[in-house]
Amino acid sequence: METRDLIVIGGGPAGYTAALYAARANLEPLVIEGFQWGGQLMITSEVENYPGYADGVMGPQMMADFRRQAERFGAEFVTDDVTKVDFSERPFRVWVGDEEHRARTVIVATGASARQLGLDSELKLQGRGVTYCATCDGAFYRDREVVVVGGGDSAMEEALFLTRFASKVTLVHRRDEFRASQIMVDRAREHEKIEFLTPYVVEEVLGVAESKLAGLRLRNVETDEPLELETDGLFVAIGHDPNTGLFLDQLDHDENGYLVTSPRSTETNVPGVFAVGDVQDHVYRQAVTAAGSGCMGALDAERFLAAEEGHPHEALAAPREA
Repeated sequence: METRDLIVIGGGPAGYTAALYAARANLEPLVIEGFQWGGQLMITSEVENYPGYADGVMGPQMMADFRRQAERFGAEFVTDDVTKVDFSERPFRVWVGDEEHRARTVIVATGASARQLGLDSELKLQGRGVTYCATCDGAFYRDREVVVVGGGDSAMEEALFLTRFASKVTLVHRRDEFRASQIMVDRAREHEKIEFLTPYVVEEVLGVAESKLAGLRLRNVETDEPLELETDGLFVAIGHDPNTGLFLDQLDHDENGYLVTSPRSTETNVPGVFAVGDVQDHVYRQAVTAAGSGCMGALDAERFLAAEEGHPHEALAAPREA
């Protein structure tokens, strides 16, 4: 069975950038990108904050551009999901169903998934008024009224950030108490643009027929009283889950399941296995930081291979741009 230099698991900004750098270094990477390739950018409408796209770009188009660029330099793609990995010995083994692949190094770039409300109407209006990232999409809601759903620090941060653009921010939470730190709750309560609506849950996202968010149907948890609320934007801020289920028994991770890497590196606890992008970043979660991390992972993998005695690739003395 062929043993490759590198397998990249995951197809988002981090995975595709890792594949691009690795392909240009003649590592001939195999990218097992998953059925839902492209990551969270595939449910993002317009991206205006990625350098180089001066006029903005649709999220799916941007991911197609990333993918095509990696493919141009020789990256190979499998549009399927990894079902099992074995990092206990080298070469590492990665399975897609019954099909086994082997590689000397692996880059894990499986990303994270925003938690969703679980409503069909929410799914149908993703990118049409329903979003999961205020930093990404807040600027589209200048002088508009928006809703943030959630009760943790991230929800408070999203609400406060949105006050830079929106005329009004309504924070909806299912309980009167919040998981968020008291200082964040106080900041949100003190802001003149933010109103709290508790204890309510979202039962329906309105506007599916028009393919554009029109409002929300809420329900009071204590009284069952319904409430319809008009809004221009719904920001779901109930957390993220790293896509790390396949790796938790083999790679070090924190209490939330994010993979742990060495300082100033993408190295995991298993030599030759690297982690990049949102799968190990619960702080920034931006396409540009994921891409930068993917670049780092490819350079780390290349240097790891070059350091092995008798390997044909020369070690890099310093990062290079070309």
